[in-house]
Amino acid sequence: MNKTEKQESVAEIKEVISNASAIFLVDYKGVNVDNINKLRKEFIKEGITYKVFKNSLAKRAFAEIGGFDKFNDLLVGMTGFAFVGENFVSLPKIIKKQNDEKKNFEFKGCYIDAQFFGADQLETLSKMPTKEEIMSGIIGSIAAPASNLVGVVSALHRDIVSIVDQISKQKAA
Repeated sequence: MNKTEKQESVAEIKEVISNASAIFLVDYKGVNVDNINKLRKEFIKEGITYKVFKNSLAKRAFAEIGGFDKFNDLLVGMTGFAFVGENFVSLPKIIKKQNDEKKNFEFKGCYIDAQFFGADQLETLSKMPTKEEIMSGIIGSIAAPASNLVGVVSALHRDIVSIVDQISKQKAA
């Protein structure tokens, strides 16, 4: 790779980094072509960009941007780079599932909105609720008081009808 090609690669890496809210590093040693293709399909479905770059070029790109110092020690061996826009909680779930099932695709570390998380924190990251789960919880919390209000109004309506019915039965007797 000549100097111009290296500069173009570093520029490409910097562009992908600047568009991501989270960057995950994985060791893909032992992952066969079929598995990586399945993973890529899952990544595409979740809006995740997965790339493989030369570690030295990635180091240069991270150094030029700044703020990714903890990646320096992780950029060794077979490193895959996953770049996430908004939905960063789906990726740790995919990585953990793959690692648990196949014992490969090992999580090295990640930056989520400038916060570093090491390999030992994959379990915690994989248990984070998705955006949809959070939204449904919020909507459920908002809807619960309205639902309770409807129940109370219905109960009042039933009680009034019951009282009127009892009064009419008493007067008839």
